[in-house]
Amino acid sequence: MTVARAWIGTPYQHQASTRGVACDCLGLIRGIWRDRLGTEPEAPPPYTPDWGEGGGQEVLMAAALRHLVPVPREDAMRAGDVLLFRMREGAVAKHLGILSDAGEAPRFIHAYNAHGVIDSPLTTPWRNRIAARFRFP
Repeated sequence: MTVARAWIGTPYQHQASTRGVACDCLGLIRGIWRDRLGTEPEAPPPYTPDWGEGGGQEVLMAAALRHLVPVPREDAMRAGDVLLFRMREGAVAKHLGILSDAGEAPRFIHAYNAHGVIDSPLTTPWRNRIAARFRFP
């Protein structure tokens, strides 16, 4: 979790992925990938903040399934899990974070518009938005 925590305070900027300079939620996960595993497996195409919400395409979910290891829902959450969120019921998944604490009061690190990279409580409303969990290979 040291790698993810090093990103806290990085300003938010759509499509960016540079620690301490700017990133969005995907950029945070991309940066952690680079720190842990080296070169990214693919360069993301240009994307809009809605992640294909208008067309109903699960673009972010498909990319996560290509490069990360899915975690079954019944498996216990653990620090380092990559969380993929649906911001509203029935919408495409379009937000990412990484679990920073899986204990009694779980928390996650994410890049959030107008806030930058922050460590937030994984409250019930956030937990209810989790569409899938993954781990780095």
